[in-house]
Amino acid sequence: MNSLIVETKNLGFSYGKSGKDIQGMDLRVPQGSIYGFLGPNGSGKSTTIRLILGLLKKHEGEVAMFGAPMESRTRLTNLSKVGTLIENPSLYGHLSALENLRIAAKYRGKITEERIFEVLEIVKLAHVGSKKVKAFSLGMKQRLGLAIALLSNPELLILDEPTNGLDPKGIIEMRTLIKELNTKYGTTVFVSSHLLSEIEKTCSHVGIIRDGKMLYQDTVTALKNAKGDQLQVALEVDKFIDALAVLETQGVKLVENEDGMLLVEIGCKSDIATLIDGLRTKDVAVYQVVIKNSLEDLFLTLTEN
Repeated sequence: MNSLIVETKNLGFSYGKSGKDIQGMDLRVPQGSIYGFLGPNGSGKSTTIRLILGLLKKHEGEVAMFGAPMESRTRLTNLSKVGTLIENPSLYGHLSALENLRIAAKYRGKITEERIFEVLEIVKLAHVGSKKVKAFSLGMKQRLGLAIALLSNPELLILDEPTNGLDPKGIIEMRTLIKELNTKYGTTVFVSSHLLSEIEKTCSHVGIIRDGKMLYQDTVTALKNAKGDQLQVALEVDKFIDALAVLETQGVKLVENEDGMLLVEIGCKSDIATLIDGLRTKDVAVYQVVIKNSLEDLFLTLTEN
């Protein structure tokens, strides 16, 4: 995963004369990765996607896809290798899933009937291929939109808020599909989302932006380690005084008493078991253990003003 499937250098863009909506954006999406693109509402995620796809004309900087500059002479070739799902797909509700796919296939050209049935299998909709789309759940519609994006067997899949509005079952289904497309078919996936827990569970790489600027870009693992070697853990216990005595004995640092829970710092995950064993030895019941160094915690730390 050394080569970059998407790369921007010093990318800049503004909708108006005052200020810049995208400033000096250096985006690097490794081939074969699942790249999570995170940022608060209005941070420039959708604008960046439009610039990458050439739907907006950049004001400065460079955009490259598949190692080739995104220019008028290369744009169609580059986009032929890309599938996109931008929020809720536009579908014909009075038609079946198969009929929707056949219409989309005509626009793309050179899409076989075999490929249409194949993408239905991939998104787990083969059993409802003849069903009218108006009877689909939102999750099923999202998966059909994903099937349309997969018709041309793209090397890069760009998903803008693919789980927006989905219920927990639909979110899990979409997460599973994204992982399967990456591991089974080798598709590079670029996911813009505000659901941080899903990015943490799904993505290998992450880019975090605010006000059109890249704040952090690396692997998800590196981001979690960016706060240093200390791991913050919140503990819910029944005997605070006895628990504090155990913390002092074990040399564990108490950060604060947070919402009725003890927030402590330890060296690594294996120290959690040692700490819990020590608490139990002193008859301190542990009701809950929460690791606080999640992607969500780190995201909020990076993006807070």
